[in-house]
Amino acid sequence: MLALVLLLAGGAATGCGGRATTHHKPGTSHEQASGSVGTLLTADDGAGHRLREVPAEGAPEVELTARPDSEDGWNLQLAVKNYRFTPDSTGGGALPGAGHAHLLLDGNKLARLYGPWFHLPAAQVPEGAHTLTVRLYADDHTAWAVAGKPIEGSAQLTAAAPGQTGGHSHTPPTSPPTSQAAPEADRTVTVTVRDGKVSPAPARTELRRGERVALRVTSDRADTLHVHGYDKELRLPAGQEATLILTVDRTGLFEVETHESGLVLTQLLVR
Repeated sequence: MLALVLLLAGGAATGCGGRATTHHKPGTSHEQASGSVGTLLTADDGAGHRLREVPAEGAPEVELTARPDSEDGWNLQLAVKNYRFTPDSTGGGALPGAGHAHLLLDGNKLARLYGPWFHLPAAQVPEGAHTLTVRLYADDHTAWAVAGKPIEGSAQLTAAAPGQTGGHSHTPPTSPPTSQAAPEADRTVTVTVRDGKVSPAPARTELRRGERVALRVTSDRADTLHVHGYDKELRLPAGQEATLILTVDRTGLFEVETHESGLVLTQLLVR
């Protein structure tokens, strides 16, 4: 009887799918988990994430600052109050004053953030004036809100045309698009997503620690690429190839997937 109880407990820990990841809390998915913190509203953030309203007093706060990087793009700083980043529990229930953030460019999601600093490459920002926004979310992917509005912070920046220096635009010379940098990588993984299917079929990509891998992905629908364990993300425009170059500086098995469609593209096995 004792052996049977232990067996059942072990099975429950892996979740219904039986596949734990380095990103989600075991047994959970991208779907909203139950939580009793605040009030879950019927309204959402405009992207399908429901608002979780809390009282204004003691509510999380965030301010965004964008500083030009000396080599490329901008370094973003998130100054938070009454809030902490909890990447290890993403996908679990909502915890008071905890979670992650989304980075939006002119209202379009660029990345998910798990800490106070983020480097935004110039290649991801078209020429012209733009509004950057960071919005705070709970571990269950609901958006923290006060008085029916998401808790967020914004900053303005202007991207100069290629070959021009920043001046008041605060922009260094623009680097070549990320997709053209693939020759700099030690390994290149090319994946196509069409009609919800991954081609070639997901497999393991073996790498040595310290190598650079280029993930070249073309999706027939807009999505976001995410590398578990490294917390690296890249926006995938519909029908356009996008490339993320990553230096694998830690050993282990890391999944690469799409956020919106939840498809596993490959697994990085770093030795």
